[in-house]
Amino acid sequence: MISKKAKYALKALKVLAEQFGKGPVLISYIAEKEKIPKKFLEAILLDLRNNGVLQSQKGKGGGYLLRMPPGEVNFSKVLRIIDGPIAPALCVSMFFYGKCDDCKDEETCSLRSVLEKWRDANLAVLDKTTLSDLLEADKAQSGVFSQL
Repeated sequence: MISKKAKYALKALKVLAEQFGKGPVLISYIAEKEKIPKKFLEAILLDLRNNGVLQSQKGKGGGYLLRMPPGEVNFSKVLRIIDGPIAPALCVSMFFYGKCDDCKDEETCSLRSVLEKWRDANLAVLDKTTLSDLLEADKAQSGVFSQL
């Protein structure tokens, strides 16, 4: 499961994707719209800014904005920033590799090949899913409810 922090990050990024190209968005607006505690949101947005996903502007008319178009921000990048490795074990992680303490030989470990398949299946979805996809899903869902 993804953490609550990662879920909040994706919700906040969805708001920023909706406002892409319109200027900075206030933290208070995002917090209120998505029901995210403001202090928690500040820490999340700071992590995303420090990792190149967002930029911030201070002063009157300031706030946060996406540094790149929504179609260039994929879920795997966001989840790695917020939650760390996507892989189910460090020995199969692409960016956070670590040797398993309880494994005597990675080459003959039968569990490792299964964990690699698990990682690859998740990445097949997360690498290809972007904030633009999130916006499209939101529009499609809104369209269904407006027809009722």
